[in-house]
Amino acid sequence: MAGERPCPLLSVHPSRCLVDEKFEVLCQHLLPALQVTLHALLQSEDGDYWEAFGHYLSDALGSVRVSEDASLGGSYSGVEPMGLLWSMRPVPGSKTGLRLRKKDVFKPTDVNISLYEGHLNEGFKDKHPLASVVAQRWYTAPEVQRVEVKEKGLKGTLFIPPGPGPFPAVLDLWGGGGGLVEYRSALLASRGYVSLSLQYLGLTGDDGKPCNVGNDYFEAAFSMLKQHPQVCPDRVAMMGLCFGVSVTLGMAAYSSVIKPKCVVCVSGSHVMPLNGSLADVFDEINKNVKNSRFDEEQRVIWRDLLLPIPDDSSKKVEMGRIKCPVLLIVGEDDQNWPTSESAEDMKQMMKQAGNETRNKVLVLWGGHTVPHSRAQEDSWHKTLTFLEQHLYSNDRVASRSNL
Repeated sequence: MAGERPCPLLSVHPSRCLVDEKFEVLCQHLLPALQVTLHALLQSEDGDYWEAFGHYLSDALGSVRVSEDASLGGSYSGVEPMGLLWSMRPVPGSKTGLRLRKKDVFKPTDVNISLYEGHLNEGFKDKHPLASVVAQRWYTAPEVQRVEVKEKGLKGTLFIPPGPGPFPAVLDLWGGGGGLVEYRSALLASRGYVSLSLQYLGLTGDDGKPCNVGNDYFEAAFSMLKQHPQVCPDRVAMMGLCFGVSVTLGMAAYSSVIKPKCVVCVSGSHVMPLNGSLADVFDEINKNVKNSRFDEEQRVIWRDLLLPIPDDSSKKVEMGRIKCPVLLIVGEDDQNWPTSESAEDMKQMMKQAGNETRNKVLVLWGGHTVPHSRAQEDSWHKTLTFLEQHLYSNDRVASRSNL
Protein backbone atom coordinates (compact mmCIF):
# COMPACT_ATOMS: atom_id res chain seq x y z
CA MET A 1 0.00 0.00 0.00
CA ALA A 2 1.32 3.49 -0.89
CA GLY A 3 3.01 5.29 1.98
CA GLU A 4 3.44 2.14 4.07
CA ARG A 5 6.77 2.08 5.93
CA PRO A 6 9.07 -0.86 5.02
CA CYS A 7 9.84 -3.44 7.68
CA PRO A 8 13.00 -2.85 9.75
CA LEU A 9 16.07 -4.18 7.98
CA LEU A 10 19.17 -5.53 9.77
CA SER A 11 22.29 -6.40 7.77
CA VAL A 12 25.86 -7.50 8.46
CA HIS A 13 28.63 -7.09 5.91
CA PRO A 14 30.51 -9.24 5.28
CA SER A 15 28.26 -11.97 6.63
CA ARG A 16 31.12 -14.51 6.30
CA CYS A 17 34.67 -13.59 7.25
CA LEU A 18 37.69 -14.63 9.26
CA VAL A 19 37.64 -14.03 13.00
CA ASP A 20 40.29 -11.31 12.78
CA GLU A 21 38.28 -9.28 10.26
CA LYS A 22 35.74 -6.60 11.12
CA PHE A 23 32.17 -6.45 9.97
CA GLU A 24 29.62 -3.65 9.58
CA VAL A 25 26.24 -3.84 11.32
CA LEU A 26 23.53 -1.62 9.84
CA CYS A 27 19.89 -1.08 10.87
CA GLN A 28 17.53 0.63 8.41
CA HIS A 29 13.86 1.57 7.96
CA LEU A 30 13.31 2.46 11.62
CA LEU A 31 11.33 5.39 12.95
CA PRO A 32 13.54 8.43 13.63
CA ALA A 33 14.84 8.78 17.20
CA LEU A 34 13.75 5.23 18.06
CA GLN A 35 15.38 3.50 21.03
CA VAL A 36 16.64 0.08 19.97
CA THR A 37 18.88 -2.66 21.30
CA LEU A 38 21.26 -4.73 19.19
CA HIS A 39 21.88 -8.14 20.74
CA ALA A 40 24.48 -10.75 19.74
CA LEU A 41 24.23 -14.36 20.87
CA LEU A 42 26.35 -17.42 20.17
CA GLN A 43 26.56 -20.96 21.48
CA SER A 44 30.05 -22.24 22.20
CA GLU A 45 31.21 -25.73 21.28
CA ASP A 46 30.92 -26.55 24.99
CA GLY A 47 27.19 -25.78 24.75
CA ASP A 48 27.29 -22.52 26.70
CA TYR A 49 25.61 -19.34 25.53
CA TRP A 50 27.39 -15.99 25.32
CA GLU A 51 25.87 -12.59 24.64
CA ALA A 52 26.60 -8.90 24.14
CA PHE A 53 24.26 -5.97 23.53
CA GLY A 54 24.26 -2.24 22.91
CA HIS A 55 21.63 0.49 23.23
CA TYR A 56 21.20 2.82 20.27
CA LEU A 57 19.04 5.70 19.07
CA SER A 58 18.17 5.79 15.38
CA ASP A 59 19.05 8.91 13.39
CA ALA A 60 16.76 11.23 11.45
CA LEU A 61 16.69 8.74 8.55
CA GLY A 62 15.73 5.87 10.85
CA SER A 63 19.14 4.18 10.67
CA VAL A 64 21.78 2.89 13.08
CA ARG A 65 25.32 2.25 11.85
CA VAL A 66 27.33 0.53 14.59
CA SER A 67 30.70 1.62 13.18
CA GLU A 68 29.72 5.30 13.54
CA ASP A 69 26.96 5.57 16.15
CA ALA A 70 27.57 5.43 19.90
CA SER A 71 26.07 2.78 22.13
CA LEU A 72 24.32 4.51 25.02
CA GLY A 73 24.62 1.49 27.31
CA GLY A 74 24.57 -2.28 27.49
CA SER A 75 27.65 -4.51 27.65
CA TYR A 76 29.65 -1.72 25.98
CA SER A 77 29.26 2.00 25.37
CA GLY A 78 30.52 4.58 22.91
CA VAL A 79 31.43 4.05 19.26
CA GLU A 80 32.55 0.41 19.19
CA PRO A 81 32.34 -1.18 15.73
CA MET A 82 33.02 -4.66 17.15
CA GLY A 83 31.48 -4.21 20.59
CA LEU A 84 28.95 -6.94 19.86
CA LEU A 85 31.85 -9.41 19.81
CA TRP A 86 34.55 -8.27 22.24
CA SER A 87 32.11 -7.54 25.08
CA MET A 88 30.52 -10.99 24.99
CA ARG A 89 29.98 -12.70 28.33
CA PRO A 90 28.09 -15.79 29.52
CA VAL A 91 24.33 -15.26 29.67
CA PRO A 92 22.87 -14.73 33.15
CA GLY A 93 22.56 -17.96 35.10
CA SER A 94 25.57 -19.63 33.48
CA LYS A 95 28.05 -21.54 35.58
CA THR A 96 31.22 -19.71 36.59
CA GLY A 97 34.68 -20.17 35.11
CA LEU A 98 33.57 -20.53 31.49
CA ARG A 99 36.01 -20.01 28.62
CA LEU A 100 35.08 -19.25 25.04
CA ARG A 101 37.39 -21.44 22.98
CA LYS A 102 37.44 -22.93 19.50
CA LYS A 103 37.96 -26.66 18.96
CA ASP A 104 36.72 -27.49 15.46
CA VAL A 105 38.41 -24.90 13.25
CA PHE A 106 36.47 -26.03 10.16
CA LYS A 107 33.16 -25.19 11.81
CA PRO A 108 32.18 -21.51 11.79
CA THR A 109 31.04 -19.62 14.84
CA ASP A 110 27.50 -18.46 14.14
CA VAL A 111 26.76 -15.10 15.75
CA ASN A 112 23.03 -14.42 15.90
CA ILE A 113 22.44 -10.66 15.85
CA SER A 114 18.95 -9.36 16.62
CA LEU A 115 17.33 -5.94 16.74
CA TYR A 116 14.84 -5.14 19.53
CA GLU A 117 12.70 -2.10 20.17
CA GLY A 118 13.57 -0.27 23.41
CA HIS A 119 16.66 -0.36 25.59
CA LEU A 120 16.75 -3.88 27.02
CA ASN A 121 19.20 -5.42 29.48
CA GLU A 122 17.70 -8.89 29.94
CA GLY A 123 14.97 -11.25 28.86
CA PHE A 124 15.99 -11.29 25.20
CA LYS A 125 14.80 -14.85 24.58
CA ASP A 126 11.30 -13.87 25.68
CA LYS A 127 11.09 -10.90 23.29
CA HIS A 128 10.26 -10.92 19.60
CA PRO A 129 12.97 -9.11 17.59
CA LEU A 130 12.23 -6.56 14.90
CA ALA A 131 14.83 -8.25 12.68
CA SER A 132 17.58 -10.86 12.92
CA VAL A 133 20.63 -11.93 10.93
CA VAL A 134 23.44 -14.48 11.29
CA ALA A 135 27.13 -13.61 10.88
CA GLN A 136 29.63 -16.44 10.41
CA ARG A 137 33.15 -16.14 11.83
CA TRP A 138 35.76 -18.55 10.46
CA TYR A 139 39.27 -19.60 11.48
CA THR A 140 39.97 -21.25 8.13
CA ALA A 141 39.83 -19.60 4.74
CA PRO A 142 38.45 -21.69 1.85
CA GLU A 143 40.74 -24.55 0.70
CA VAL A 144 43.06 -24.44 3.72
CA GLN A 145 44.26 -28.02 4.26
CA ARG A 146 44.46 -29.77 7.63
CA VAL A 147 46.90 -32.69 7.92
CA GLU A 148 47.43 -34.79 11.04
CA VAL A 149 51.09 -35.30 11.90
CA LYS A 150 52.18 -38.53 13.58
CA GLU A 151 55.54 -39.24 11.95
CA LYS A 152 58.84 -39.43 13.87
CA GLY A 153 57.02 -39.68 17.16
CA LEU A 154 55.44 -36.25 16.71
CA LYS A 155 51.85 -35.34 17.46
CA GLY A 156 50.44 -32.25 15.83
CA THR A 157 48.38 -30.74 13.06
CA LEU A 158 49.71 -29.10 9.93
CA PHE A 159 47.70 -26.38 8.20
CA ILE A 160 48.58 -25.51 4.60
CA PRO A 161 47.34 -22.40 2.75
CA PRO A 162 45.59 -22.72 -0.62
CA GLY A 163 47.71 -22.16 -3.69
CA PRO A 164 50.83 -23.62 -5.30
CA GLY A 165 53.35 -22.49 -2.66
CA PRO A 166 55.91 -22.85 -1.33
CA PHE A 167 55.07 -20.69 1.71
CA PRO A 168 56.85 -19.40 4.81
CA ALA A 169 56.08 -21.50 7.88
CA VAL A 170 55.52 -21.21 11.63
CA LEU A 171 56.09 -23.81 14.34
CA ASP A 172 53.24 -23.03 16.76
CA LEU A 173 53.70 -23.97 20.44
CA TRP A 174 50.94 -23.45 22.96
CA GLY A 175 51.23 -23.44 26.73
CA GLY A 176 50.57 -25.14 30.02
CA GLY A 177 47.00 -26.08 29.24
CA GLY A 178 48.35 -28.99 27.22
CA GLY A 179 46.51 -30.75 24.44
CA LEU A 180 46.48 -29.81 20.79
CA VAL A 181 45.23 -26.27 20.14
CA GLU A 182 44.67 -25.58 16.47
CA TYR A 183 42.89 -22.28 15.98
CA ARG A 184 45.97 -20.03 15.83
CA SER A 185 47.65 -22.28 13.27
CA ALA A 186 44.45 -22.42 11.22
CA LEU A 187 44.27 -18.63 11.18
CA LEU A 188 47.97 -18.34 10.29
CA ALA A 189 47.39 -20.68 7.34
CA SER A 190 44.49 -18.48 6.30
CA ARG A 191 47.00 -15.61 6.22
CA GLY A 192 49.50 -17.42 4.00
CA TYR A 193 51.70 -19.48 6.36
CA VAL A 194 52.14 -23.21 6.63
CA SER A 195 51.67 -23.69 10.38
CA LEU A 196 52.35 -26.73 12.55
CA SER A 197 50.47 -26.80 15.85
CA LEU A 198 52.58 -29.15 17.95
CA GLN A 199 51.43 -30.94 21.09
CA TYR A 200 54.23 -31.35 23.61
CA LEU A 201 52.46 -31.51 27.01
CA GLY A 202 50.11 -34.25 28.14
CA LEU A 203 51.60 -36.84 25.79
CA THR A 204 51.57 -40.54 26.60
CA GLY A 205 53.88 -43.34 25.56
CA ASP A 206 53.00 -46.65 23.93
CA ASP A 207 52.29 -48.01 27.42
CA GLY A 208 49.72 -45.28 28.05
CA LYS A 209 51.83 -43.60 30.71
CA PRO A 210 52.62 -39.85 30.64
CA CYS A 211 55.92 -39.00 29.00
CA ASN A 212 58.00 -35.85 28.79
CA VAL A 213 59.60 -34.76 25.55
CA GLY A 214 63.18 -33.60 25.14
CA ASN A 215 64.71 -30.96 22.91
CA ASP A 216 65.08 -33.51 20.12
CA TYR A 217 61.27 -33.62 19.85
CA PHE A 218 61.13 -29.94 18.90
CA GLU A 219 64.12 -30.30 16.59
CA ALA A 220 62.34 -33.13 14.77
CA ALA A 221 59.24 -30.96 14.38
CA PHE A 222 61.22 -28.00 13.06
CA SER A 223 63.10 -30.24 10.60
CA MET A 224 59.89 -31.87 9.38
CA LEU A 225 58.35 -28.45 8.78
CA LYS A 226 61.47 -27.15 7.06
CA GLN A 227 61.63 -30.17 4.73
CA HIS A 228 57.97 -30.08 3.73
CA PRO A 229 57.60 -29.51 -0.05
CA GLN A 230 55.15 -26.63 0.53
CA VAL A 231 57.55 -24.75 2.83
CA CYS A 232 60.33 -22.28 2.04
CA PRO A 233 63.12 -23.91 4.10
CA ASP A 234 64.89 -20.64 4.89
CA ARG A 235 61.69 -18.91 6.07
CA VAL A 236 60.53 -20.81 9.14
CA ALA A 237 59.58 -19.01 12.37
CA MET A 238 58.68 -20.16 15.87
CA MET A 239 55.80 -18.84 17.94
CA GLY A 240 55.38 -19.73 21.60
CA LEU A 241 52.85 -19.03 24.34
CA CYS A 242 53.51 -19.52 28.07
CA PHE A 243 55.67 -22.68 28.33
CA GLY A 244 56.02 -22.47 24.57
CA VAL A 245 58.09 -19.32 25.10
CA SER A 246 60.60 -21.26 27.18
CA VAL A 247 60.91 -23.82 24.40
CA THR A 248 61.12 -21.19 21.66
CA LEU A 249 63.83 -19.13 23.33
CA GLY A 250 65.83 -22.17 24.44
CA MET A 251 65.78 -23.71 20.97
CA ALA A 252 66.60 -20.43 19.22
CA ALA A 253 69.57 -19.87 21.54
CA TYR A 254 71.14 -23.32 21.81
CA SER A 255 69.90 -25.73 19.15
CA SER A 256 72.22 -26.60 16.29
CA VAL A 257 69.19 -27.76 14.28
CA ILE A 258 66.64 -25.01 14.88
CA LYS A 259 67.59 -21.73 13.22
CA PRO A 260 64.38 -19.70 13.00
CA LYS A 261 64.04 -16.73 10.72
CA CYS A 262 62.24 -14.89 13.55
CA VAL A 263 60.43 -15.73 16.79
CA VAL A 264 57.26 -14.48 18.48
CA CYS A 265 56.94 -14.97 22.25
CA VAL A 266 53.62 -14.40 23.99
CA SER A 267 53.34 -14.16 27.78
CA GLY A 268 56.31 -16.25 28.81
CA SER A 269 59.72 -16.12 30.45
CA HIS A 270 63.37 -16.84 29.73
CA VAL A 271 64.04 -18.26 33.20
CA MET A 272 65.41 -21.76 32.68
CA PRO A 273 68.80 -23.40 33.33
CA LEU A 274 71.54 -22.71 30.82
CA ASN A 275 71.03 -24.87 27.72
CA GLY A 276 68.21 -26.59 29.58
CA SER A 277 65.01 -28.33 28.55
CA LEU A 278 61.34 -28.03 29.35
CA ALA A 279 61.81 -30.58 32.12
CA ASP A 280 64.33 -28.21 33.72
CA VAL A 281 61.70 -25.46 33.68
CA PHE A 282 59.25 -27.72 35.50
CA ASP A 283 61.93 -28.60 38.06
CA GLU A 284 62.56 -24.92 38.74
CA ILE A 285 58.85 -24.30 39.19
CA ASN A 286 58.45 -27.25 41.55
CA LYS A 287 61.19 -25.85 43.77
CA ASN A 288 59.14 -22.70 44.33
CA VAL A 289 55.62 -24.15 44.38
CA LYS A 290 55.23 -22.79 47.90
CA ASN A 291 55.18 -19.30 46.39
CA SER A 292 51.88 -19.87 44.60
CA ARG A 293 48.88 -18.01 46.04
CA PHE A 294 45.22 -17.30 45.41
CA ASP A 295 43.26 -14.14 44.67
CA GLU A 296 39.96 -13.11 46.26
CA GLU A 297 38.05 -15.39 43.87
CA GLN A 298 40.30 -18.36 44.69
CA ARG A 299 42.05 -18.31 41.34
CA VAL A 300 45.62 -19.54 41.59
CA ILE A 301 48.44 -17.05 40.95
CA TRP A 302 51.68 -18.61 39.73
CA ARG A 303 53.72 -15.58 38.67
CA ASP A 304 55.78 -15.63 41.89
CA LEU A 305 57.16 -19.08 41.08
CA LEU A 306 59.90 -17.52 38.92
CA LEU A 307 60.40 -14.32 40.91
CA PRO A 308 62.62 -12.57 41.50
CA ILE A 309 64.21 -12.85 38.06
CA PRO A 310 67.64 -14.31 38.85
CA ASP A 311 70.82 -12.32 38.34
CA ASP A 312 72.71 -15.57 37.80
CA SER A 313 73.09 -15.86 34.02
CA SER A 314 73.27 -19.67 34.28
CA LYS A 315 69.58 -19.69 35.24
CA LYS A 316 68.37 -17.82 32.17
CA VAL A 317 68.42 -18.25 28.42
CA GLU A 318 71.39 -16.35 27.00
CA MET A 319 69.37 -13.89 24.96
CA GLY A 320 72.50 -12.56 23.28
CA ARG A 321 72.83 -15.90 21.46
CA ILE A 322 69.56 -15.31 19.62
CA LYS A 323 70.47 -13.54 16.39
CA CYS A 324 67.09 -13.51 14.67
CA PRO A 325 64.40 -10.84 15.22
CA VAL A 326 62.34 -11.35 18.41
CA LEU A 327 58.85 -10.04 19.12
CA LEU A 328 57.87 -10.16 22.80
CA ILE A 329 54.18 -9.74 23.62
CA VAL A 330 53.71 -8.99 27.29
CA GLY A 331 50.67 -8.77 29.56
CA GLU A 332 51.20 -6.33 32.41
CA ASP A 333 48.48 -8.00 34.47
CA ASP A 334 49.57 -11.58 33.71
CA GLN A 335 49.09 -13.64 36.87
CA ASN A 336 50.54 -16.88 35.47
CA TRP A 337 54.03 -15.72 34.49
CA PRO A 338 56.21 -12.73 35.45
CA THR A 339 56.05 -11.54 31.86
CA SER A 340 56.77 -7.85 32.43
CA GLU A 341 59.80 -8.52 34.60
CA SER A 342 61.06 -11.18 32.20
CA ALA A 343 60.64 -8.96 29.15
CA GLU A 344 62.55 -6.11 30.76
CA ASP A 345 65.39 -8.44 31.72
CA MET A 346 65.46 -9.97 28.23
CA LYS A 347 65.60 -6.52 26.70
CA GLN A 348 68.57 -5.57 28.87
CA MET A 349 70.36 -8.85 28.08
CA MET A 350 69.95 -8.28 24.35
CA LYS A 351 71.09 -4.68 24.71
CA GLN A 352 74.24 -5.78 26.51
CA ALA A 353 74.87 -8.31 23.74
CA GLY A 354 74.58 -5.56 21.13
CA ASN A 355 71.51 -6.87 19.33
CA GLU A 356 68.77 -4.75 20.91
CA THR A 357 67.64 -3.52 17.49
CA ARG A 358 66.44 -7.04 16.72
CA ASN A 359 64.17 -7.12 19.75
CA LYS A 360 60.70 -5.56 19.93
CA VAL A 361 58.58 -5.52 23.07
CA LEU A 362 54.84 -5.01 22.78
CA VAL A 363 53.20 -4.44 26.18
CA LEU A 364 49.55 -5.35 26.69
CA TRP A 365 47.38 -4.15 29.53
CA GLY A 366 45.14 -6.77 31.08
CA GLY A 367 42.59 -7.14 33.83
CA HIS A 368 39.60 -5.32 32.30
CA THR A 369 37.61 -6.15 29.20
CA VAL A 370 37.92 -2.95 27.17
CA PRO A 371 41.70 -2.34 27.30
CA HIS A 372 42.45 -6.05 27.14
CA SER A 373 40.34 -6.50 24.02
CA ARG A 374 42.00 -3.56 22.29
CA ALA A 375 45.44 -4.85 23.22
CA GLN A 376 44.63 -8.36 22.06
CA GLU A 377 43.46 -7.13 18.67
CA ASP A 378 46.43 -4.80 18.33
CA SER A 379 48.95 -7.50 19.25
CA TRP A 380 47.56 -9.92 16.65
CA HIS A 381 47.82 -7.37 13.87
CA LYS A 382 51.37 -6.48 14.97
CA THR A 383 52.21 -10.19 14.98
CA LEU A 384 51.02 -10.56 11.39
CA THR A 385 52.99 -7.46 10.39
CA PHE A 386 56.12 -8.81 12.12
CA LEU A 387 55.82 -12.21 10.41
CA GLU A 388 55.18 -10.67 7.02
CA GLN A 389 58.17 -8.36 7.42
CA HIS A 390 60.61 -11.14 8.26
CA LEU A 391 59.16 -14.15 6.39
CA TYR A 392 57.81 -12.65 3.19
CA SER A 393 60.51 -10.01 2.78
CA ASN A 394 59.69 -8.05 -0.38
CA ASP A 395 57.26 -10.64 -1.69
CA ARG A 396 53.67 -9.64 -2.10
CA VAL A 397 51.19 -11.57 0.04
CA ALA A 398 47.40 -11.49 0.09
CA SER A 399 46.39 -10.39 3.58
CA ARG A 400 42.63 -10.68 3.20
CA SER A 401 40.45 -13.72 2.87
CA ASN A 402 38.02 -14.53 0.09
CA LEU A 403 35.26 -15.79 2.38
